Amino acid sequence: MNALAQSAEVSFSETEWKIRCDLAAAYRLVAMFGWDDLVFTHISARIPGPDHHFLINPYGWLFEEITASSLVKVGLDGQTIGNSEAMVNPAGFTIHSAVHEAREDAQCVLHLHTVDGVAVSCQDGGLLPINQTAMLLNGQLAYHDYEGVALNHDERPRLVADLGARNAMILRNHGTLTVGHSVAAAFSYMYFLERACSIQIAAQGGGKLSEPGKEVQSVVEQQSKSMSMAADMLVWPALLRRLNRVNPGYDT
Repeated sequence: MNALAQSAEVSFSETEWKIRCDLAAAYRLVAMFGWDDLVFTHISARIPGPDHHFLINPYGWLFEEITASSLVKVGLDGQTIGNSEAMVNPAGFTIHSAVHEAREDAQCVLHLHTVDGVAVSCQDGGLLPINQTAMLLNGQLAYHDYEGVALNHDERPRLVADLGARNAMILRNHGTLTVGHSVAAAFSYMYFLERACSIQIAAQGGGKLSEPGKEVQSVVEQQSKSMSMAADMLVWPALLRRLNRVNPGYDT
């Protein structure tokens, strides 16, 4: 662990520091994949414990700038915990506080506004099971109707009810959202969701679409259950190696 990380650990437990490093890496990876939207959208990670405290980005920072120590800890009441004076995106608080309070298993919540993700969210049929990537999300995908910019806390019960126990959601006319038991799992779900949206937009410009039968779709749904294990053990370490080559310093 580098000197900056060691100094940060004076204030943060080892568990929290690990989560901070993974979450900061996720922000930078979102930027690396071209999924960011200026300083908007947000990713959060819950700190284990009964208080449901979670970490989120300092509002106004580009995702490529986020570091482990810059992340802001907030409570379910919206109050900042600790000495940070950074702003928190109000819409980000609305969405993330709702999911973290309702889902004990959701350590990480990731929300994006990509071009292809938003494009699919505007389509009446949503994500179509026309390719393997999309079918890997069968049984995992939920939908939530648009209610305006997420500033109204009254929307939170409807959002979590629509999400239910699923790990991916299309926010209609808005964007995409994933959750996971780890930052790695939430990021991997988002990779598949965003890639499926991009494939759909590309395929729709190429002629009549072909949709596999229900039986084979069920087979793929069963095969998808190993996704989160692969995310933690294989995908995330590989992504961190790439990030350390291209944009190091997230773990400071």
